[in-house]
Amino acid sequence: MNEATYLGRNITQVKAHNLKAILLSLLQNERVYRVELAEKTSLSTTTITNLIDELLAQGIVIEDGPEQTDRRRRVGRPRSALHLQKDARFAVGVHIGFGMFRVALVNLRAEVLDNRMVDFTIGESAEEVMKAITNMINTLIKENKVERTRVIGVGVGVPGLVDHRSGINIYSQNLKWEDVPIQAMLEDRLDFPVVVDNNVRTMALGEAFFGQGRSVDSLIFVYGRIGVGAGIVVDNKVYRGSGLGAGEIGHMVILAENGKPCRCGNTGCLETLVSVPFMIEKAQAVCQQKPQGLLCQHLSKTEGSLIDSVFLAARDGDDDANEIIKQSAAYLGMALANLVNLLNPELIVLGGIYAQEADLFIPEAARVMRQGSFGKLGDKVKVQPTPFVWKAGMIGAAAMALMSFFYMEFEDI
Repeated sequence: MNEATYLGRNITQVKAHNLKAILLSLLQNERVYRVELAEKTSLSTTTITNLIDELLAQGIVIEDGPEQTDRRRRVGRPRSALHLQKDARFAVGVHIGFGMFRVALVNLRAEVLDNRMVDFTIGESAEEVMKAITNMINTLIKENKVERTRVIGVGVGVPGLVDHRSGINIYSQNLKWEDVPIQAMLEDRLDFPVVVDNNVRTMALGEAFFGQGRSVDSLIFVYGRIGVGAGIVVDNKVYRGSGLGAGEIGHMVILAENGKPCRCGNTGCLETLVSVPFMIEKAQAVCQQKPQGLLCQHLSKTEGSLIDSVFLAARDGDDDANEIIKQSAAYLGMALANLVNLLNPELIVLGGIYAQEADLFIPEAARVMRQGSFGKLGDKVKVQPTPFVWKAGMIGAAAMALMSFFYMEFEDI
């Protein structure tokens, strides 16, 4: 067992910690008074006043006029509400996906001001992709006329195993990358602090602080597209596991017998049952048997992606397309039941194709999840799509930067 280490804090660190506590309270409350901040942070009113004065001078906090709601108040100085000035600082979020990356410029409430998407070739060197990401970040900052001094940092979400402490993408099967020092590569080019983590974990963090999870203590974010993964947040802290691999539910074995081979080397993994490649493979098999069917007609069209053709056929009433989606949703529900039985979260948020086509996936997935949960634990778990839909990766990555460099201590995330 590792020996516990207890580190003290000097006066500068204490001040920084107190400032972050105030900023986090301002994030969590649209408007708040000094006396309420003192209660929420357990800081003295004198400390609150001194630190708020600093934030006011920096333009990070703004103050309303005297309180108007209580006309009977007569004694003492009138109270003024404090607000976070959301456009006082900015962060950049980078979501690296399968053959593409998205970059977003966000404010302190993770609202997207501008974003772009760039394609790249799988197998392209990480060096070239980092150059393209750097150029796009610089372009967004310049075109939106944001002073670089007001950008607090960059967050990057990337698929695969990530050491968030060093910012190294240890292994990404989707991208064919291994031991890529993303943090160092971008910091050298941008002169901003950079933080890197698994892309689904960043989505979970973004959901916890800026999305559906703001009012819960525990949530699991499940993302599905080419692969399937999960991010776990408990008490506002990301759970990464001892080997930094927590959340790889795509390789949870669902069909131990007669399952399809998975690219990880096992058979019957969840990914082989609920991912985009699986559903396309099933649809193409149906098309061979029913070349004149509605599903085959949609698949033969040149516009749009193949998976979008499957979803469109389902919405147009094709029984085979609906059955493919229903089967995938049921297997997803089995995996969610396992997560409920293991972790008992308050909320499960779905992203990727499961959010994009929420009405096709969630009813069946939630039904199977509740049916398979022990002791009706699933009855108390909400299953909802992310409100960010395709922006979830960018917002999650930006949230990682916001929390790491502005609202919290890095080690507390």
